[in-house]
Amino acid sequence: MAASSDLKSAALMDQMKIHFSTDAGKALTKKIALVYQINIAPKKIGFNEEIYVVDLKKGDVTKGPFEGGKTDATFSFTDEDFFKIATGKMNPQIAFMRGKMKVKGSLSAAQKFTPDIFPKPSKM
Repeated sequence: MAASSDLKSAALMDQMKIHFSTDAGKALTKKIALVYQINIAPKKIGFNEEIYVVDLKKGDVTKGPFEGGKTDATFSFTDEDFFKIATGKMNPQIAFMRGKMKVKGSLSAAQKFTPDIFPKPSKM
């Protein structure tokens, strides 16, 4: 996945895929069981976005739009802001209120999208 991308977040998505195969990752899929689409833009939301699907029903991360119906929630971020949220340096609720994160779909599903679903970074 990361080889064709200049986004910092692409490496994080690769790590997340590996994380879901661990016991901690499998516990998350049982607990959350939702599908998120994440649109990550290099500089400005809505422009040149790379799309990822984080499937917490199957425990998988794929690049490209979701093809199995509708996602539970869709998020749009800049690469920098997504990286900050994923690494716990920015609170998702604060990011939403400041307009750094756009959400479409179920807000109750969106509220389960927390830094806890991401693997803990090892010296990123």
